[in-house]
Amino acid sequence: MTTPPFDDAPPADEHITAYDERHFITYLRILDAADEGADWREVAAIVFRLDPAAEPDRSRRVYDGHLGRARWMTTHGYRHLLEKSRNL
Repeated sequence: MTTPPFDDAPPADEHITAYDERHFITYLRILDAADEGADWREVAAIVFRLDPAAEPDRSRRVYDGHLGRARWMTTHGYRHLLEKSRNL
């Protein structure tokens, strides 16, 4: 499975962005890995194709930022999806 092109930091908007929509699967993969106790370095390498040994700071920032956004999606962002689906 390939990950769409990503920014080092996900959006911090209080609503779902086009970036979020492109990365729904990415967020699910990260959440699943975190739930299973996977090492962040392994997730960064597999999901983002980063090399944590060569770029430890960047790899950790990308992982932490996207995990945080994925968690936001589960607590707040999903409400925006529900509202959007009701308006269709």
